[in-house]
Amino acid sequence: MSGVTSETPSSSSDALSRRPPDLVLVSTPIGNLGDLSPRAVGALRDADMILCEDTRVTAPLLAQHGIVTKLQSFHDHNEESRTASLIAMMQDGRRLALVSDAGAPLIADPGYRLVRAAIEAGLAVSAVPGPNAALMALALSGLPPHPFLFNGFLPPRAAARRSALQRVVAAEHAGLSATLVFYEAPHRLAACLEDCLAVLGDRPAAVGRELTKRFEEVRRGGLAALAAHYAAHEARGEITLVIGPAPQTSASEEELDEALGEALARMTIRDAAAFVARELDLPRKQVYARALSLKAGSP
Repeated sequence: MSGVTSETPSSSSDALSRRPPDLVLVSTPIGNLGDLSPRAVGALRDADMILCEDTRVTAPLLAQHGIVTKLQSFHDHNEESRTASLIAMMQDGRRLALVSDAGAPLIADPGYRLVRAAIEAGLAVSAVPGPNAALMALALSGLPPHPFLFNGFLPPRAAARRSALQRVVAAEHAGLSATLVFYEAPHRLAACLEDCLAVLGDRPAAVGRELTKRFEEVRRGGLAALAAHYAAHEARGEITLVIGPAPQTSASEEELDEALGEALARMTIRDAAAFVARELDLPRKQVYARALSLKAGSP
């Protein structure tokens, strides 16, 4: 009607977005302290308290920028026990910032329980974007940047690590086609690459080391070449491993499984994989990985 206006009530999420956040997730440098953004500095100064994994790691970063906000440790071992009291603090009007030792909070780091609880309590949660090792390594790898699957850290023990990789292969057999991104400890890198080679086959890959730091290195090549290199040269520093998607094959999954089933009935796993790989013109490592899954009873 003329002269009459109507307004749509704002949603609760819109209302939350207009007020200062009760909890802000702040990304911190992954090596180069100069990568802390002005927005991040402001958010850390404005907070009543900063939650961090290790005060010994975060304190020097704050000191460099003249930030005197109180620090409190918040990590995997105390996140569950401290979450309720932190929610109560924010409900009383105190503003908290959450950082990890390096990179984006929650990405292979603590914080999920707190963020989930804050959302459920109706508190405003926001974030300041910034450095992230997984995305930087992906961009520098020379491999297809999307889609990608970030898997965090693989299990430290070989049997569990291979089992985790075989689940990735099973997902690929179901249709997943994505570049894979993992974090890894330097002392486990050589063994990890050997397991990746055995389960995934000799795919193109890249190892990002000490990203943003003085001795930054991105070594690219097939998994076989990378495994050989790091078997002879001990890795140092923070490691991100990027592995290309499963190769496209002309044979269907059903054809591969049928051929392997027949071959496994009369041959060893190794001989069956070699025979089927030749018959179907498929990479031997890929066929061997599927043969292992079939022998173990995986789908």
